[in-house]
Amino acid sequence: MRKSLNSREIALSAGLAAISAIVQLVHLGYQSPQWGMWIDVVAVSWLVAYFLFGTRSAFLVSLMGGLIITLFAPETWLGAVMKWVATLPMWFSLYIWMKFRKKDISSYQKIRELVAPLVFALVIRTVLMLPLNYYFAIPIWTGMTTQQAISTIPWYIISIFNSIQGIFDVILAWLVVFHFRIYRFASWRK
Repeated sequence: MRKSLNSREIALSAGLAAISAIVQLVHLGYQSPQWGMWIDVVAVSWLVAYFLFGTRSAFLVSLMGGLIITLFAPETWLGAVMKWVATLPMWFSLYIWMKFRKKDISSYQKIRELVAPLVFALVIRTVLMLPLNYYFAIPIWTGMTTQQAISTIPWYIISIFNSIQGIFDVILAWLVVFHFRIYRFASWRK
């Protein structure tokens, strides 16, 4: 395994981070009028980075994207932290599944290979995001107490939105990389 990203991967990772920041600032997506939660495309480029260059790039892109979101988006650090924590299980589960199966990223060219790690990732994402929303994000963002948040926003709403977002992120990133054959630029193709 290589120790570092090469200059091409760093440049492309920076470009993917910039794309995530731009779509955050423009905020492409759907916001629930009742709950205020978003289904957006911010983390798609983070997963594209994973499919192209692996975990180092996914980490770098998500970290740079989160930092840019912290500095320039109206949601500031809270939105960036929540997006980062919610997306981490998505690409990390893909990595763990690949290592467990002793395969490389190219095995994800077959979409059926995404099913098991995606389900695993969604479970982890839900387990992380429920307490983070109730005990951290909602009280900071809205001023509600944890008990008010729990009684106002049902757990299944947070779970459904996070699951839809996670599925959307992975499938859209997969389409970009594998369906549109962007993988020809991937580091694992060498």
